[in-house]
Amino acid sequence: MFNLAGKRAVVMGLGHFGGGVGVTRWLLQQQANVLVTDLAPPEKLAEAVAALQGLPVTFRLGSHEMSDFTRADVIVVNPAVDARNNPYLQAALAAGATLTSEIRLLTSQLPNRRRTIGITGSAGKSTTTAMVGHILRWAFHPRQTFMGGNLGGTLLDQLPRITSEDWIVLELSSFMLEGLAVDRWSPHVAAVTNLSANHLDRHGTLDAYRQAKQAIFDQQQPGDDDAAIFGPGADTLFHSLAPRQRVMTPDHAMSLVPDGSLLAPGSHNRLNAALAATIVELAIGLPPADSIRLLADFPGLPHRLQMALQWQDIRFYNDSKSTTPASALMAMQSFPPGVLHVILGGYDKGADLSGMARFAGQHCRAVYTLGVTGDAIADACVGGAAVHRCRDLDTVMAQLMPQLHQGDVVLLSPGCASWDQFSHFERRGNLFVELALRYTTEATPPPR
Repeated sequence: MFNLAGKRAVVMGLGHFGGGVGVTRWLLQQQANVLVTDLAPPEKLAEAVAALQGLPVTFRLGSHEMSDFTRADVIVVNPAVDARNNPYLQAALAAGATLTSEIRLLTSQLPNRRRTIGITGSAGKSTTTAMVGHILRWAFHPRQTFMGGNLGGTLLDQLPRITSEDWIVLELSSFMLEGLAVDRWSPHVAAVTNLSANHLDRHGTLDAYRQAKQAIFDQQQPGDDDAAIFGPGADTLFHSLAPRQRVMTPDHAMSLVPDGSLLAPGSHNRLNAALAATIVELAIGLPPADSIRLLADFPGLPHRLQMALQWQDIRFYNDSKSTTPASALMAMQSFPPGVLHVILGGYDKGADLSGMARFAGQHCRAVYTLGVTGDAIADACVGGAAVHRCRDLDTVMAQLMPQLHQGDVVLLSPGCASWDQFSHFERRGNLFVELALRYTTEATPPPR
């Protein structure tokens, strides 16, 4: 990366997950003149703005100004923004600005690419990334392990602590990989969990989405040791120069992880654990069985099939991070048929929701739909489940509580993004937990 001292740097998209705050701080440390711009109004970004209080930052919130972009030397773009269709970024390019992103800045600064692990996929990549980090932090001690990328936050502020012997584990979205493809960068150990239609509102076609994911392998070098991959559709993705490849079928992966060996429920978490163990074996040579033992106390991630509450032998699970039909299917499959009350729906990303809806109708006791996609999901539900069309989560809980019996499971696993009613999935999950606590406190015990 070129010298940023005295350069006019624009951060496009402050966001809610810490990445915008982190990259702003890092740019200031590089002595750049920083302007932060975001279409969201100040009140929706209050927490992020407060984190930068007192620093020499110019804010442009609630709108963008074209001159901010055309006068910039470098623009750090939130990966969710598609530069190809953005008039501000196209004007900036025409004026000679350099476009980059937090992940591109990070990878350009890492001391040793051969200590990097990258994980992508349509579902399960966050949990697999966290599992790899969990194993390495136990097995690789006293050396350090750092996790970053799409998990949130930034590792830019950790660069002074990162040495050439430390492992860096990155969750990489398709949006991030598009930028890394421009830089011709792939991680030393590359893995993909699975592949199913997602983000078609941006990529347009499944093939274009597949090509974005393929970038995780495209720049691997003949000297790279490893690559790991498994899952439905993933075999169509795998074109790597790495000489050692581990391609597992789901059945083989499940055989590596005994049932009941993990705290997190569901066969999909056994698949995540198997991939994590394989990645660690490729990275440091630890046998998979040892990795699985180290995962026995892995608590899972917030908003990812997280048990939020148990009340009168009824369990409430917060899986708000489920933003694809594939992830919602895997969550529903984690529980036996006939006991599940599932909450589906949200923002429309263009994915086919019919298969998820049909399974819910056949597998669940009741389905509660909400958001922009709610009616389409309700219409596609086929089977014995009762279907309730709801405006919002409060309406869901009001309709749901009288239907519960002891032994039931309540699952928020929307299969859709949250952006129609929430600024991000964490707010959706937090509200679900708050409502569950409130309604169960006020409710009478359910029948057996």
